[in-house]
Amino acid sequence: MSVISKRALAAASSFSTLENFYFHSRYGERREDPQICDFTFGNPHEFPLQGLVDAIQARAVPHNKDWFAYKTNELEPRAFLAKAVSDELGLAFQPEDIALTTGAFAAIAVAFRLVLDAGDEAIFSLPPWFCYEAMLTAADAVPVKVNLAGERFDLDLAGIDAAITPKTRLVIVNTPHNPTGRIYEREQLSALAETLERASARIGRRIYLLSDEPYRRIRFDGRGFTSPAAIYPWTLISYSYGKVLLAPGQRLGYLAVSPLMPASDRKIFQDNLFATQMAVGWCFPNALMQYAIPDLENLSIDIDALTRKRDMLSHALLGAGYDVLPPEGTFYLFCKCPDDDEMAFWNGLADRDVFVLPGHVMEVPGYFRISLTASQEMVERAIPAFTAMAKAGA
Repeated sequence: MSVISKRALAAASSFSTLENFYFHSRYGERREDPQICDFTFGNPHEFPLQGLVDAIQARAVPHNKDWFAYKTNELEPRAFLAKAVSDELGLAFQPEDIALTTGAFAAIAVAFRLVLDAGDEAIFSLPPWFCYEAMLTAADAVPVKVNLAGERFDLDLAGIDAAITPKTRLVIVNTPHNPTGRIYEREQLSALAETLERASARIGRRIYLLSDEPYRRIRFDGRGFTSPAAIYPWTLISYSYGKVLLAPGQRLGYLAVSPLMPASDRKIFQDNLFATQMAVGWCFPNALMQYAIPDLENLSIDIDALTRKRDMLSHALLGAGYDVLPPEGTFYLFCKCPDDDEMAFWNGLADRDVFVLPGHVMEVPGYFRISLTASQEMVERAIPAFTAMAKAGA
């Protein structure tokens, strides 16, 4: 018999590849070394936005005796966000539709507990964000994986439809998509909504959609964004400020219920957000971050600087013969390794003090991901290493 629960063991198994990479690989040994060019994760490599610093400092000054008291879904930030998100997405959110959370992690965990019973199935696409499988397993749900389609990693609607069973309760869509950078346009999302509507009727139970949107404000070349919540009424949105502010250590986000959801269903979700957040483990942002939401809403990392790094790296990699998928959003470049030996390629870069995220960590062997949050100096220093590895693999 195990000392710990089966769900904990299953979650540990799901996280093992990422955990080993982060703590025990060559990257794990050197991730705090200032000499490396670190393109692995979306961490900051330069000082934070001054507006973020100013907001936290200003909001740390107490205005009353309750300034640091327990905070749940406080009315003022919810009301502020209801208007802001309505304006952004073109939907009529009410404050009751929004649950303030400690980042998108908590928003996703709350969403899973809201809609999934033990044994329910949830479908997501490969390559995925690292944590869906482990979080579903920890919620006693069943992860179901469907590959994205083709060289551009489109949603595989036929594959999703084929994966739906009478136990399916949730489909997860990540747009803009990590790691590929794809933004799924209205046409694809409308087709997905039609697929889910037909499938819900076929299996005799409502299939919900979780739209995971933490990168939706990080878009290139003037591209627009359509939330699935504007198309499929039974949609929940998870959002994080950690990406647009490039401050993942300051946990702030929300879970939002689509205003298009039928009123009776929408009210049930609204009425159960608080209890679910408490039961999952007090998933409310701390007092300072709640007070700071109006200060942070319009702040953003420098998208023009990200674009310049994207263009510089893309030009160099394409010129060296790499297969690069031009990102439409996020702050990543998704590329194919120049030969079939992914780890030989990765180790060759590591020998040159350049660290990228290898494809097997994202369940897509043979690819790698570059985080554009690396500094400009890292980009310039790494290009010769990428060029050398392309020649070595030729």
